[in-house]
Amino acid sequence: MKPPFQTINADPGPQAPAKIRGRLKSPLQGVAIALFLASAAQAAPVPDPARFAPCLAELKPDAQGRGVSGAAFDRLTASLVPDMKVLELLDYQPEFRTAIWDYLSALVDDERVADGRAMQAQWSEVLAAVSARYRVDPATVVAVWGVESNFGRNFGARPLLTSLSTLSCYGRRQAYFRGEFFDALKIVDSGDVKAEQLTGSWAGAFGHTQFMPSTFLRLAVDFDGDGRRDLVGSVPDALASTANFLKKAGWREGEPWGYEVRLPSGFDASNAGRRNKQPLASWSARGITRIDGSPLGGGDAPAGLMLPAGPRGPAFLVFRNFDAIYGYNAAESYALAIAHLADRLKGGQPFATPWPTDDPGLSRVERRELQTLLIARGHAIGTVDGMLGDASRAAIRAEQQRLGQTVDGRAGQKLLTALRGPR
Repeated sequence: MKPPFQTINADPGPQAPAKIRGRLKSPLQGVAIALFLASAAQAAPVPDPARFAPCLAELKPDAQGRGVSGAAFDRLTASLVPDMKVLELLDYQPEFRTAIWDYLSALVDDERVADGRAMQAQWSEVLAAVSARYRVDPATVVAVWGVESNFGRNFGARPLLTSLSTLSCYGRRQAYFRGEFFDALKIVDSGDVKAEQLTGSWAGAFGHTQFMPSTFLRLAVDFDGDGRRDLVGSVPDALASTANFLKKAGWREGEPWGYEVRLPSGFDASNAGRRNKQPLASWSARGITRIDGSPLGGGDAPAGLMLPAGPRGPAFLVFRNFDAIYGYNAAESYALAIAHLADRLKGGQPFATPWPTDDPGLSRVERRELQTLLIARGHAIGTVDGMLGDASRAAIRAEQQRLGQTVDGRAGQKLLTALRGPR
């Protein structure tokens, strides 16, 4: 799947998420993995493009065993060539590498809230029908749409058959990606989506709400009644399919995903964690209150205490519906972005507790301003789009060095403030 940051959700089990995503258990594990990947990259052989055609030939019998006809396989793979760039992206997962305040600042900002409310108004009749059938509220469905593709503005530009066939023949987890490749072939062969329309993220997610091919085959629905399940050209199909996913993931109508809470002074956070659910009464007995100081209430409802930035940052009690969102893309930062955006679409406010940093992240409007200021200082960064790619980060590092700041390529409020001043 492809939200504004490149994503994608550990090998799926029976309840496979809509994306592929691994999990880092601790910062030390992240360092260990990074060192391992660096050493492995030095030792790994360079992929041989000439191996691609023989690999496809070897895949044909397996594809036929998965329900792809031989004729369809030949027709849809005849012109494929490998895209080796996707191998570079295989291990990059920003949900686990990006500070939570940076991650959320670009995904849940005033611009996206305004756009989301406009989309809710534009598609109100469809959303009402979707909500009536699947019992998932419109704001949550629209929040997924906004984070996944910026309301259909950013599907991702990589041809899925190219990306998935490449990942089927090279790199890690070939068995997983072969399954997705075969499912993508079935989607095209069925007529649901044309091959030229099947573009998306490097790992194979596509459409308005970025389903993986296997998720599409399991859960996509034809909501507009045209005989095709089309998550690319049909907003109703995409919204309904997303609601169907959340329903099958355990969404409960009328229940909250969770809410921000206040921890008492000196709180022992050793039992925190989304999975470590305890009755609300237990959390209340330990001094936790709603963020406004009012009692938790809720009796024995099981909730997990989530501290995405530690006990000094915003704290949340999360319920079953948060787990349903998490199932869409297995990263807590992602699920929190969806949940918070849904609340904002309903009129909710930003989190009351500030993130524990003296250099908060930038909204997309601020990122575009930063890019404009970088261009004014002579940096060739390309289009001003609010998406900080390699060129923007190289320019940021140059300016950080000039200003005597930490040179890390990160865009924060301190750098923006400095660049707003005189040269």
